[in-house]
Amino acid sequence: MSAVRVLTSQRFLRQVASRLPASMRRHYSLDVPAALLRTQGYLGGRWVSAASEFPVLDPATGQELTQVSDCGPAEAKQAVDAAYEAFQSWKQTTAKERSVLLRKWFDLLILHKEDLAKLITFECGKPMRESLGEMTYSASFLEWFSEEARRVYGDIVPPPANDRRILLLKQPVGVASIITPWNFPSAMITRKVGAALAAGCTVVVKPAEDTPLSALALAKLAEQAGIPPGVVNVVPCSREKTPSVGQVLCTDPLVAKISFTGSTATGKVLLRMAADTVKRVSMELGGNAPFIVFDSADVDSAVGGAMVSKFRNSGQTCVCSNRFLVQSGIYDRFVDKLGRAMDTELRLGHGSDPSTTQGPLINTRAAEKVLHQISDAVSQGAKVLKGGNRLDGSFMEPTLLTDVTADMLCTKEETFGPLVPVIRFETEEEALAVANAANVGLAGYFYSQDVGQIWRVAEALEVGMVGVNEGLLSTPEATFGGVKQSGLGREGSRYGIDEYLEVKYMCYGGLKP
Repeated sequence: MSAVRVLTSQRFLRQVASRLPASMRRHYSLDVPAALLRTQGYLGGRWVSAASEFPVLDPATGQELTQVSDCGPAEAKQAVDAAYEAFQSWKQTTAKERSVLLRKWFDLLILHKEDLAKLITFECGKPMRESLGEMTYSASFLEWFSEEARRVYGDIVPPPANDRRILLLKQPVGVASIITPWNFPSAMITRKVGAALAAGCTVVVKPAEDTPLSALALAKLAEQAGIPPGVVNVVPCSREKTPSVGQVLCTDPLVAKISFTGSTATGKVLLRMAADTVKRVSMELGGNAPFIVFDSADVDSAVGGAMVSKFRNSGQTCVCSNRFLVQSGIYDRFVDKLGRAMDTELRLGHGSDPSTTQGPLINTRAAEKVLHQISDAVSQGAKVLKGGNRLDGSFMEPTLLTDVTADMLCTKEETFGPLVPVIRFETEEEALAVANAANVGLAGYFYSQDVGQIWRVAEALEVGMVGVNEGLLSTPEATFGGVKQSGLGREGSRYGIDEYLEVKYMCYGGLKP
């Protein structure tokens, strides 16, 4: 089918030029205060240059934004040592002191929200309105954990004998290595670091090589908030140096905890590294979220949920709906309305253009993956109703596929792109069997007006988070995490801080009855 192909070189540019929005052909420049555009590593409270640098690119244009210090194992070790030294005093601070500092950091994020959002848009590619949303979301974790810091309660347990008392104390685990992805370059840091600092831990952050600017700006604001040197450290590095830096962060004996968000494959590598020193580990890994629409659903509501769940950040979120299962009674109506919504609501362009709703994918490899999944589906009988083309650079047309089966690659692999493959099903049991066949289970969504069905399906879905008649789940008040190979542990909520705490049993004996 002509919709499934990669157009290259000058022929590519000529054929797609007429279809590109004007916003994709303009020149854009990153305009933020110099104080927030940091390019050095942040180690032990100092801004440190490395021996070499690596470029940070705008994924929408391919233009270089700046050069950032390419830290290596030596800088990573320096950051770990600084964090360990700072931990000795940070763990002695009161919960109230930590709460106040986190609140100051939150206030600074809100004050500089616009500029921080610009950094996200230019290094990550997402539309400015979504970047502003991420900054609100990002700041909310600092606010939440500034409050939770003062609610880390232990227990007094009734003893088995009158001559003793049993106390369970909660204490910080120590230095935490924080390894974060590019798709939420600010929020993934604050969700982890906010909890760690609230618990009394210190951190070394290794941001994704595509998006180090947001992490470094957060570190600058942490410094301005008065968070002591060494408590927060940031080690930016290139793709080439990531393995050696990761080796230090996951094997150094001074590191007590690893928190990672990224692919399941990388998570398994880090788990093996952590095993030798038996570190505490929490991981939010890949997903393959089902989006189920039952005959009883409000179709308009389901279409709205599908749009927000699938196309946020151009489909590049770990909780994006990946497999759409629609019951046969409303299949045609849902597909028709979803196609119309895609035509009406989605606009490709540079993220800084106010009209843009769909930015680029993070790089050309991501676009090629989407194309490969489309090609595989079409070769097995799927039909392309909307889109199907890769445009300039890493821009990908939002694509709607019908007549999809569970044997196709797009239903077996996480896409991380604007692709909607729709599977027709007949019964509830059939839908659940398809949804639960994946070896991952991060998020799942379904639409139904049948109360009995709502309870059955919500309890039967093998995922860590369920959206019932809702396509947008994330909030700091609730847990975030998956089951199966989607990870270990939970972030956010009152449970998120427990990932950075040890429980110590103290028996106070020798008391007179």
